[in-house]
Amino acid sequence: MTFATDIDASTAEAVSRAVEVLSGRRLAVLTGAGVSTDSGIPDYRGKGAPVRTPITAQQFLASDGARRRYWVGSHLGWRAFASAAPNPGHDAIADLERRGLASGVVTQNVDGLHVRAGSRRVVELHGTMRRVLCTHCGQIFDRRDLAVRVEAANPWIVVPDGVRLGPDGDVLPESWEGFVVPECSVCGGMLKPDVVFFGEFIPAEKFREAEQLVRSSDALVVAGSSLVVNSGIRLVERARRRRLPVVIVNRGETRADAHATVKIDAGTSDVLRALAERLPAAG
Repeated sequence: MTFATDIDASTAEAVSRAVEVLSGRRLAVLTGAGVSTDSGIPDYRGKGAPVRTPITAQQFLASDGARRRYWVGSHLGWRAFASAAPNPGHDAIADLERRGLASGVVTQNVDGLHVRAGSRRVVELHGTMRRVLCTHCGQIFDRRDLAVRVEAANPWIVVPDGVRLGPDGDVLPESWEGFVVPECSVCGGMLKPDVVFFGEFIPAEKFREAEQLVRSSDALVVAGSSLVVNSGIRLVERARRRRLPVVIVNRGETRADAHATVKIDAGTSDVLRALAERLPAAG
């Protein structure tokens, strides 16, 4: 069997095993940062990943200086982050859903690329950078509108060429003194991106939605996640308890390799596209 995608012989063999396991089953897909690397967004732990100094929820809420530092770095990275386009891996997952082969996708990413690729049932476990919310009144704002306000209040900000993004779409700013932090235009309250910060828990209703997606499926495909974050490994455990096949596609080791029905150590874009090409239509 030949593949339209450019994968080596050992990967093609592993894909063939995965196709045998997944054929005739409706899939749930769990994705991590590795799915978006081909869109120019770095992952957290892969080779060459940037050193991370993430701000915690406690720091963000308690310190004016921490909020200034966050908003400068977040804004500097936002334009490049928002211009990233879905890659063939995102497209393959959306195609599987359109064809009735996938029940949806649970993602640990905040980049919104699954939605832009056309996936309809997307559970964004860690939230999305597309929205900003007021911690006081709950008003929700589009991030694009907020970016306009930020630049109007801070006209000295210039987004540098060749900015090196962090996985969450931020950069480490050189200075944040004098930055005017945006406030809620409704009540003047504190604004926060609609994402789960370090030190925060995933909302219980969001995790229940992810569990429901796995429960409504016959197999689980994990793509681009080392499963270090507990939310991911918990979903794999839910699948294992139901004795569902688990296919893992990731460069390097994951926490669930020993329990995978098939492990494919390769890039996600080519492998997901190969799976989409090979899996037969739903009967």
